[in-house]
Amino acid sequence: MSSSDDRLVLAVDLGTSGCKCALVSLDGHVLAWSFRPVPLHLVGEYGVEQDAEDWWQAFLAAAQELLAADTHRRKRIMAICCSALHECTVPVDAQGNALARAMLWLDMRGADAIRRRARNRWLNIQGYGPLKLARWLRLTGGAPSLSGKDQAGHIAWLRDHQRPLFERTHKFLGPLDFMNLRLTGRFCATYDSALTTWATDNRNLSRVRYDERLLRLLEVDTQRLPELLPSTEVIGQLAPAVAEKLGLSPSTRVVAGAVDNSAAAIGAGTVRERELHLYLGTSSWIGAHIPEKRTNLAAFIASVPCAQKDRYLAMAVQSAACSNLTMLRDRILFHPDELTPDESRPDVYPLLDNIADRVPAGARGLVYMPWLQGERTPVDDRHLRAGLFNLSLEHTREDMIRAFLEGVALNTRWMLEPMLAFVGCERGAPMTIVGGGGQSNVWCQIMADVTGMVIEQPVAPIQANALGAAFIAGIGLGEMSFEDVPALCRHSSRFEPRPAMRQLYDERFGTFKELHRRLAPLYRDINQHRGLPR
Repeated sequence: MSSSDDRLVLAVDLGTSGCKCALVSLDGHVLAWSFRPVPLHLVGEYGVEQDAEDWWQAFLAAAQELLAADTHRRKRIMAICCSALHECTVPVDAQGNALARAMLWLDMRGADAIRRRARNRWLNIQGYGPLKLARWLRLTGGAPSLSGKDQAGHIAWLRDHQRPLFERTHKFLGPLDFMNLRLTGRFCATYDSALTTWATDNRNLSRVRYDERLLRLLEVDTQRLPELLPSTEVIGQLAPAVAEKLGLSPSTRVVAGAVDNSAAAIGAGTVRERELHLYLGTSSWIGAHIPEKRTNLAAFIASVPCAQKDRYLAMAVQSAACSNLTMLRDRILFHPDELTPDESRPDVYPLLDNIADRVPAGARGLVYMPWLQGERTPVDDRHLRAGLFNLSLEHTREDMIRAFLEGVALNTRWMLEPMLAFVGCERGAPMTIVGGGGQSNVWCQIMADVTGMVIEQPVAPIQANALGAAFIAGIGLGEMSFEDVPALCRHSSRFEPRPAMRQLYDERFGTFKELHRRLAPLYRDINQHRGLPR
């Protein structure tokens, strides 16, 4: 896109699938865009890792592609700012070298280690000792996930099962922290990237700090964690070696940035209080800014620090969203075996849209449960798994494709119901959809029909995180304010819930919840002793 503003931000969007880089003007136009994938490594039943060096090399390749296309762009870049996946942990030495692959937000090896730290011997509430839980909730707004899917669980597992590695670790970093370290040489974390250590006191957003008693609960000391900064802080200038590789001035400033959910909330334009956005990516979440720190422990929803210094971001998280389609593509439709020896494949997702659109709503009675790797909201259950229900001889893979899209939408409605009450929004309010899944008009309409919400689609939903990072940089440099953001975020389409679909999807949602109620005990029986993490 063309822009009337010559100033550019090199915006980085590091996600689970890979690293996207964009050149974004401060008036909200994306001039160029590039992407490099990053592989996943599965370790047994519960381990999911990525190599932090792969993150960095993907960034360098994507950024160099953008900058080589037009050398004049280099002179226009005023800052670099990152958005990154979070709830991941990479141990590094004093020189910033990764000592092991990063444990990702899907990694559940720390479940037993964090449960031991969270519970008391005699009395527990949902698996937590009452006094421990009260302190976590009062100071942080949440508590470590008992599934082990966050930094607290990862660090606990490393201490218990990789003690030599734990002792050699100078700092435990998240992906955002690692990228900023490589960009500037500074060991630091933002308030939002450090959140899921569950060791920070977030009651005062102008003074977020580590709490010694929480650190003792987790059996980690402050020296192994990075210093804390707000997202809009200028953390330094670009390291000379990196500047040389990219052909940028060493005086280029690096702004701290934010984790993906914080950046998406800004890039979606939903900066005002109680405006909802739905991120539909590898995982999914619903978020809205609110003025106070609150927690709904029963539904696993909390408001947490974010990119805005005077607000919290209320969050409800779904573990697997577009990853269901990735699994469908890579493990079923185009899995490399004797049936499909040719690994080449077309651009699958537009084809899936076309197929799903011609299948009747309700997928002819087929119901999909999208719990590939457990679930987070409104239940925190690592034992849940995905499945198709009510499959019969009349069904084809076309019905399965539609059921996959509807299943993710049904799970979105499941977490939306407590979220609406938590935030104070009414059903039928607008909800901006961003992320890769938000590009699908078919899925947007399914989301509107299933949830009963008006779905607003930006011009480029997949660019929301990059836009958010660019706006955070502009605010950090004093060139704009958060109040300027909504006018810079342009929408292309609006999807209204269709009244004719309401009864069908209300009934299907009831079936979906009943399937969870009945199957959860079976999943627990099957999976609790299968491949226990060590």
